[in-house]
Amino acid sequence: MLSRTADHLYWMARYIERAENLARMLDVNNRMLLLPQSAREVERLWRETLDSIGLLEAYSKGHDKIISEEVVHFMALDRNNPGSIYSCLRSARENAHAVRGTLTSELWETINTTWLKLREYNIEKLGADELDAFFEWVKLRSHQSRGVSFATMMRDEANCFLRLGTFIERADNTARILDVKFNFINEAPRHDDASEYYQWSALLHSVSAFEIYRKVYRDQITPSRVAELLILRGDMPRSLAHCTSEVQAFLEQVANQRSAETQRRAGELAASLRFGRIEDVLETGLHNYLTRFITRINDIGDRIATDFLLPVTA
Repeated sequence: MLSRTADHLYWMARYIERAENLARMLDVNNRMLLLPQSAREVERLWRETLDSIGLLEAYSKGHDKIISEEVVHFMALDRNNPGSIYSCLRSARENAHAVRGTLTSELWETINTTWLKLREYNIEKLGADELDAFFEWVKLRSHQSRGVSFATMMRDEANCFLRLGTFIERADNTARILDVKFNFINEAPRHDDASEYYQWSALLHSVSAFEIYRKVYRDQITPSRVAELLILRGDMPRSLAHCTSEVQAFLEQVANQRSAETQRRAGELAASLRFGRIEDVLETGLHNYLTRFITRINDIGDRIATDFLLPVTA
């Protein structure tokens, strides 16, 4: 496959997944803010969220204060923010258009329709319930894009680069969501057991893991089990273990003469999660563990770009 085609497919998938994860992050923040919060707690939640996705500096350049409504607009539909949901779905559509002949007509129409519908939204006019509906719409359109690609695309190299983009991005974002929310919940003032339960359940809902948690563990929600589910459970679709296993598998299918070291690093990371123990993770310190994981998964993403995709130009 041509590097240019692989590049567009890989980044199309990453941008779609990134838009979905931004919607998930905004959704869980809105859920947490339904609980009694001091102004300082609200500001810390948004500051840590922006910082975790590398948008704090960009937001601060155009805004004097961290205000919930302004942060939501900045992360969702700000056309001047290259990291917003709007910009991500625009970039996904542009990449899809560039390789329209490689995609099935159903997949192209799904992505293009998402973009056309998105342009009709004005987040400044959306109430709380409508915001929830918007975030659900973004997640649904992402699910539809993946579903259509799974149902209609050949299982060839094009499909492999779509999946690589999806799982690299998902692993990175799951780690960031878990890091920010886990730290925020643990450090938040204790109001009562009900509010703490609501915060942990909101985190699980944000990664579609609440029902899975109940099926696996059944009883009360505990921090260590939440971490175990989202990090080490290979059968949890958004866990770090599952994502890295998928990255390793698809790298093997597209391997070339330059990718041996990338495959080795991906295999090493996947094995560490497959055979890891939550006790060791927590002993290391969850924040330190997740920070190192994000560095390693982004290193693999950078190496994929070097081995297979277009060279980065200055």
